[in-house]
This record gives sequence, C-alpha cells and structure tokens, in this order.
Amino acid sequence: MPIVHPLNQLPFDLASTPENASFTTHQNAVFHSNQSYHTIMNRSLTSFLLLFCSLACLAQEYTTLTNLPYRSESERNSDPYISERCVLDLYHPASSGFATVIWFHGGGLTGGNKELPEALQQKNIAIVGVNYRLSPKVRAATCIEDAAAAVAWVFKNIEQYGGDPSKIFVSGHSAGGYLASMVGLDKKYLQAHGIDANDIAGLIPFSGHTITHFTIREERGIPGHQAIVDELAPLYHVRADAPPLLLITGDRELEMLGRYEENAYMMRMMKVAGHQQTILYEMDGYGHGMTYPAFPLLLNEVKRIVDEE
Repeated sequence: MPIVHPLNQLPFDLASTPENASFTTHQNAVFHSNQSYHTIMNRSLTSFLLLFCSLACLAQEYTTLTNLPYRSESERNSDPYISERCVLDLYHPASSGFATVIWFHGGGLTGGNKELPEALQQKNIAIVGVNYRLSPKVRAATCIEDAAAAVAWVFKNIEQYGGDPSKIFVSGHSAGGYLASMVGLDKKYLQAHGIDANDIAGLIPFSGHTITHFTIREERGIPGHQAIVDELAPLYHVRADAPPLLLITGDRELEMLGRYEENAYMMRMMKVAGHQQTILYEMDGYGHGMTYPAFPLLLNEVKRIVDEE
C-alpha cells in the first residue's frame, strides 16, 4: 500500500511546484492533495513566506557574465574548438555567501548550448551555465573532462564573485545529468584539477543516464538498446561517501530508453553501497523533458542541504 504524506510533512514545498504535478518517490509514495484545516493553514503560511522571500529576492540585483573561459590560456590557444566551446555563463546575486548551481545542458553529448534556466533565476543563488565540446568533433568521454574543468573553475573562482565554495551543487538535464553524475561520482576527473569531488554540496541530475551513455556506445558500434556498465557509467562508481544524490526522472512509461529504471537501479545500488542520502523522484505524467516540474525540487534540495550546514 502506498504511503501518503500529509501536505505539511512533504519533503519539498508543494506550494512552489506546478499545480498538477504528481511525485512518486523511491518508496512508491504518491502525494495527494487531501486538505484538512491544518493543512490549509500551513499552506497559507507557506504561501505568505514564499511571497515575502520572493519579493526580497526580486529586490536584489543580479549580474550576468557571459563566455567566461574555464580552460587555461595555453589550452585555448592550442585548439580553436576549446576556445569556442569551453566557456560558461555566470549569473549571481549582489549578496555574498550564496549557493551555486552548475547547470549542464542536454543534447546527447552531440548538441545543445549553455543556458541559465529561468526557473532558477532570482532565487538568491548563482547559476553557472556550461558549454562543453561535443561528439563527433571529440570523443564523448572528453565531454566529462570539460565538465570537470568547469566545475573546478567554479570551485576556484566563485568566492571572488561572492559565492560560498562549500555550497556548490552540480546538476543538468539528460546528457547534462549524466555529466553531473560522472563528475561527482568518479573522483579522478576533479582530482586532475586538485578538487575533491566529495566537496560538492549535492548532485541533482535530471533524467541522466546511469549506464554508459548511448553516444559513447554508438562510438563503439553498440546499439542504443544494448546496455553496458563500465568506467564511463555512473553506476560503475557507486560509493558510500559520495555527495548527496537527488535523482529525478520523468514518468517510467513516458521516459526514453528505460531512463527511470536506470535511475531506480542507481538509487538501489547507492544504498547497497552504504550511501545514506540518495533519493529518487519520478515525475508522473511527464516525459523526458521534465525540467519544468523538477526545478522546484532542485531548489528545495539546495535549501535543505544549505540549512543543514
């Protein structure tokens, strides 16, 4: 029997989510909107506080810096494609001590461009939108190296813009979610830049592969329906000491290529490995393009972790 949570005990703020969104956790708990007097009062108070906080955030100034290079000058001079693609945009508030969300775009590791998701703007956090080199101009594994270089740049530079380097979260959608998981779970990529992946405050991949990415399999002549798990799969790197991991996918019947089931297995194996902070959300009724209802969950996860510090 499913576990039904009262609204005032939800692990996220329902008032900030799309009206018709339904969320299923790894415990198969479906959240329903049965309202009691206390629930209505709690929601009214929550709405008031959200309005107050939103007005405070809107009153704050934000700065956007574009096309900041995250590779060294010698690397950029050695290859025009590095100079073209290895850049990021930084959106940050005028205040100090804020958290930062690094956002990797999707596109199958073959397309796409950096973005600063509107749903994350004016929330008293910084957003870093990252470009990376793409297959077939480079081997798809190079995308992970670029992603790690961008994350390392943020660790080494965000403080000069007012950010707190202990509050850096890594996220992204689809191929971007895969990159977020690989950078956060396979520690060698950030070690190459003198950064410990365990210093990431949280990993929040949206609908990302947890097996070896299909573009990497395609490079090897392996069809998309044939799954493999090797050193280029997040599943290969499950470990107890990883940063908190929030997995979010679309509806299992609407997602592409079994993406929900991959993430469900990832959640299970992280727990088997001894990881204590892995959660999986399934966005019922949404397909692979499930970012809109998932962004509030990302923001709530950021707030949860920051508040626990």
